[in-house]
Amino acid sequence: MSDYGILSLVPPLVAIALAIRTKQVHVSLLLGIWIGWLVIEGGHLWRGSLRTIEALVGVFAEAGNTRTIMFCALVGGLIIFIQRSGGVEGFIRHLNRLLLRFEAGGSGRDKIVVQLLAWLTGLLIFVESSISVLTVGTLYRPVFDRMGISREKLAWIADSSSAPSSILVPFNGWGAFIMGLLAADFAYPFATMFRAMPWNFYPMLALLLVAIFVWWGKDIGPMRAAERRVREEGKLLPDDATPMVSEALTEVPAKEGVVPRARNMVVPIAVMVGMMPVMLAVTGWDAAMSQHPEAAWADRLFFAIGQGSGSQAVLIAVLSALLVSMIYYRAQGIMCFREMTELTLKGISGLMPLALLMMLAFAISAVCKQLGTGPWVASVAEQWLSPKLVPLILFLVSSFIAFSTGTSWGTFAIMMAIAIPMARQLDANVYLAIAAVMGGGVFGDHCSPISDTTILSSMASACDHIDHVRTQLPYALLAGGVTALLYLLVGLLAG
Repeated sequence: MSDYGILSLVPPLVAIALAIRTKQVHVSLLLGIWIGWLVIEGGHLWRGSLRTIEALVGVFAEAGNTRTIMFCALVGGLIIFIQRSGGVEGFIRHLNRLLLRFEAGGSGRDKIVVQLLAWLTGLLIFVESSISVLTVGTLYRPVFDRMGISREKLAWIADSSSAPSSILVPFNGWGAFIMGLLAADFAYPFATMFRAMPWNFYPMLALLLVAIFVWWGKDIGPMRAAERRVREEGKLLPDDATPMVSEALTEVPAKEGVVPRARNMVVPIAVMVGMMPVMLAVTGWDAAMSQHPEAAWADRLFFAIGQGSGSQAVLIAVLSALLVSMIYYRAQGIMCFREMTELTLKGISGLMPLALLMMLAFAISAVCKQLGTGPWVASVAEQWLSPKLVPLILFLVSSFIAFSTGTSWGTFAIMMAIAIPMARQLDANVYLAIAAVMGGGVFGDHCSPISDTTILSSMASACDHIDHVRTQLPYALLAGGVTALLYLLVGLLAG
C-alpha cells in the first residue's frame, strides 16, 4: 500500500465539512469518494472519475454490503406494515394510558416519561445497535409527533442509547468482535474485556446525559432551538429539512375498520429483535465448533455469536419479521396478499434515499481504507505518546479515526493492534488503553455524519440528517470532553 500521508485525511474531511455546510449529504459523500480516488490516481481526472464509478459498483461485490443495503430498504416495508395494521395506533393508546398515571396538570411530565421510555427501550435492546435505533425510531416517532417533541430529540435519544448500550452490555456482536481482537494478545479475552469495562467512560456518560437532560427538561445548543420551533410554531422539522424517510412512511393511517392493537406492532418488532442473536449464533456455529470443540456449550454459543455474519443476521431478521407480520395480519383478515405486496414495495421505495446513502458510506469507507487513513493517524500519534497520556491520546486518536471514517468497528480493528503493545511497552495500564479505544470509537462514531449508526438514527426518526448531527453534537462533545478529562486524570494518577 502506498503511503499517502496527510492526503489520506482529505476525502473524509471534505465530505464531512461539505455535508455540514451544505446539508447535501449524498453529494458531499460522492465528492469525498471522487477526491479520494483522484489522490490514489495521482490527480488524473479521467482515471479518478472512472475509479469512482467502479468503486460505487464494487460496493455490491461485498455480500455483506449488499445485505445491509437490502436490510435498510426492507425495513421500509416493515415500518409501513405496522402502521397500516393499526399496531402503531394501538401502541400509542396503551402508552397514553400509561402516561395518564404520570401526567400532572399539564406540567409536561408526560413528555419526560415518554422520552425516558424511549431511552430505556434503546438501552434494553443491546443485541445490535442498528436494531436498537430502528426499534426506538419506529415505536416512538408517532408518539413524539403527537406530543410535540422534535424529530431531532428522538434521533438523539435513539442514537445515544444504541451503541453505548451495545458496547457496555457486550453479549452481542460488538462484544464478540472486541473479544476476537483481544484474543491475539490475551489468553482470556472475555475476562480482559470485562476488566476494561469499568474504565469505558464515554458510553456511560452518553447514556447518563440523556437521562439527566430529559429529566431536567432542559436543552442545549441547536436542540433548544429545535424544541422551541416545535413548541412555538408547531413544526416537527425545519422548513428546509430533508427527512431521511419519505412522508409516505411517516404518515400512514391505520386501515379503515381495523381495531388498533399494540400487538400488531410488538410481534413483528419482537421477531426482528429476537432473530438477530439467533441468526448470529446459527451463522457462526460451524466456526465455533471447529475452533473450540472442547469448550462448554455456553462458551461455544458466545463464540458462535462472535463468528456469525452480522449482515446476514439483520437481513434474515427483517425478512422473518415481514413474513411473520404477513401471516399474522392475514390470519386477522387485515390485509390480502396483493395489498401486502403493494405496501412492501411502497415501503422499499420510501427508503431508497437511505439505501443510496448507505452505498456511498460503504464507498467512502473503502477509499479511506485504500488510502490508509486510520493507520496513518495512529502512526503519527504513536510517535509522541508518554505513559501518563496514553489513555487520553488513545481516546482522542480513536475518536478522530472514527469521526473521519464513520466506523467504530473499523477503529477498534485499527487501534487495538496499536494500543495494547504500546501500553505494554510504555508500562501503561493496558485495561485503560483498551477502554479508551472502545470509548473513542463510539464517541467519534456519534459525532460523524458519515457513520452508519448516525445515518440510521436520522432515518428511523424521519429527521434531516445534518440537523440530527448538529443537535446531537453538543451533547456528544460534553460527554467526550468529560471523558477526556477523566482519562487525563486517571492516566496521571496511574502514572
